[in-house]
Amino acid sequence: MEENKSASRKYIIYFAILGIIVLVLIFWLFIQRSQLMKLVRERESEKTELQHNLDSLMTEHNKIKVSYGALSDSLKSKDSIIQNNALEIRKLLDTEYEYNIIRKKMERLQKVAQGYVRQMDSLYTVNRELSAENDRIRIEVKTEKNRNQTLIKDKEELKEKMDQATFIKAYDVTAKAYKLKSGGAKEQVTDKASRADRIRVCFTLGENPLVAPGKKTIYVRIQRPDNVVVIKSKYDTFVFNGQPLPFSLREDINYNGKAMNVCVDWTKKDVDKPAMKGRYILSVFADDKAIGEGSFDLK
Repeated sequence: MEENKSASRKYIIYFAILGIIVLVLIFWLFIQRSQLMKLVRERESEKTELQHNLDSLMTEHNKIKVSYGALSDSLKSKDSIIQNNALEIRKLLDTEYEYNIIRKKMERLQKVAQGYVRQMDSLYTVNRELSAENDRIRIEVKTEKNRNQTLIKDKEELKEKMDQATFIKAYDVTAKAYKLKSGGAKEQVTDKASRADRIRVCFTLGENPLVAPGKKTIYVRIQRPDNVVVIKSKYDTFVFNGQPLPFSLREDINYNGKAMNVCVDWTKKDVDKPAMKGRYILSVFADDKAIGEGSFDLK
């Protein structure tokens, strides 16, 4: 009986000790869980703080870029460094969170951003000084231009007058149509398109002692009512304003500065094909200049 009581007492003690151990273990786990939750909350708070600091830094950085406008283009390389570092920090915040690593990266990013602001302020100051200097120079240049404006205008007017005075002009550019008879030995004036075999273009080259005397090549263009220039050959072209133009007639003359009359003939190749009815335009050229024009009609 005594032995049974002693054994029961031992079991009770064992169970009591075991219960105490379990209670201590539960309490310890509770303490550990509380500390772990506190650590998690601290890490989340740190992460939120870092995220907030990063957002604030980038918002301010982008505002500075906008406020400085085109001037910020000169620091594109530094802006690219800031943007790339911010992107790297965001990735770390979303994945492998290490407070100390991210904090150090944030500190470096803040230094780079501060350097960016200092450089931008320096550029702005230099640019403002240059703008002021440019304004002063523009005023001086404008003043100088105003002083020379009258002289330049007079010079241009004189040049224009000289240009106009140093080339030949063709006056009274006219044309008559003829019907050829007796194999071309006789001519009869006509205004009928169906009878016109030959066109005689006549004009007067004006007197101009300022033009150097010598051989001059005169080109005449006869333009039909459909705006096509009649030509003898596709190779009959001359250069005008740097471009080749087809011509109908060419005449070489010896010009001595005195007025002279010139007539040139266009004879139709196909006698069986009637000329076109309507108004024909005449243009006379010499020395790479248009020197006269006229017109005639065929019914």
